[in-house]
Amino acid sequence: MTAVRLAARRPIFRCLNAPTPRPQLRRLAQQSKPQREHLSDLEYVSVHRAEAMRLAQLKRKRNWLALGAALSMIAPMLLVRFWDLSPPEEQNQNDLEEKKESRGVLDLITPRPTQTDSPRAAIDEFQGKKVVIAPGDKVIAAPADADHPMATDVDTIELVETGTSYVPYFPKTITLPVPTGPEAVESQAEYQLLGLGIRKVSFLRVQVYVVGLYVRSSDLHILQNHLINTVNPTASALIPGEKEDLRKALLDPERSTEIWDAILARKGVDAVDMAFRVVPTRGTDFAHLRDAWMRGIASRTDEVRKRQADLLRQQATENKQIALPKPVDEGEFGDESFGLAMKELKGIFQGKGRASKGSVLTLTRGKNGEFGVWFQPTVNTKKGEKMGENTKLGSVQDERVSKLVWQVYLSGQNVSSEAARKSIVDGCIGITERPVGTVEGRVL
Repeated sequence: MTAVRLAARRPIFRCLNAPTPRPQLRRLAQQSKPQREHLSDLEYVSVHRAEAMRLAQLKRKRNWLALGAALSMIAPMLLVRFWDLSPPEEQNQNDLEEKKESRGVLDLITPRPTQTDSPRAAIDEFQGKKVVIAPGDKVIAAPADADHPMATDVDTIELVETGTSYVPYFPKTITLPVPTGPEAVESQAEYQLLGLGIRKVSFLRVQVYVVGLYVRSSDLHILQNHLINTVNPTASALIPGEKEDLRKALLDPERSTEIWDAILARKGVDAVDMAFRVVPTRGTDFAHLRDAWMRGIASRTDEVRKRQADLLRQQATENKQIALPKPVDEGEFGDESFGLAMKELKGIFQGKGRASKGSVLTLTRGKNGEFGVWFQPTVNTKKGEKMGENTKLGSVQDERVSKLVWQVYLSGQNVSSEAARKSIVDGCIGITERPVGTVEGRVL
């Protein structure tokens, strides 16, 4: 190889002899029409087609990226909405031993099927009893060995559909222990369902629990009489126009507060014994339920303080006593006893663990306004899921606590479940259609 040829391979000579850069397709496509004259028709068509193919590829990439972004936002919503995250239930010792048994090589060849909850089983059963349609199109829960069950049978339970497959049914009547007599001897009393609804949270409308209001059967006429007197004090039953006025009042934020305050203010023989039945639609814990009720109570006390402050400002402006009655006494929720009562309410749910799907939490309000909490868990057995023993978690004697909890569901601008309030209002309208003292045995 000659010295001239070696010298030509040096970088300085390569830069001087660098090839002319090829024209880019994008620049050729963006050239004006006069520049097209320098290209042949075949070259122009090739450049135009290549540019169109590049743009189409970019559009496809954009569409796929947009689809991925949309799916990444929708997937968590569907996961939260439809996936039941209830904790594993406690099993008895026999179930645990059976689960630990190994089949050796068979487990590797043919593994056992995964056990899952069956929505159909939840619909076909209620607390260990089969759900059937009785004469009169009534849905009842009867024992499995019953041939022709009737709604009037002693061992059957008449049911009401809730509107959700997680907790498909609520009983029309329940029995709860209540103190009777001067010695407060505990006895069983019957309560009838007045209305129910589903509690939903967040913009996804996630179902949390089903709640229903039950009224003691012997106190239905007291509630009926007060509701009728709210519209027409001289009537024994309401006509269609009066029923509509009562419906509007019970749905109005201010009027509903006044009506239920008057009902809840009664004590003794004139009081209405009521209970809320709460059944979670998914596994939760008592801390979440407690915090929700505490927030509802705090919002109600804030509304009362604000309303009282407005009246005091109006009184100071007019410089005279207000003729209208005050909604509450000054400092009703500011004393030390109310703070202690709220601590007692928190202590009822402290350290109680979790409430599984289908378990029953009952909130009671007695004749003197005392607040009680009962819990009935679900227990897994070899024969299926059954309800455990109904035990009392605790109570609060201050009647203001139960009053505020009841207002969270029944009155005001924002209630915990609007569907439950509307259903309860329908039940109230239903009992005012008949004369006082002639309430039927079934409200719904």
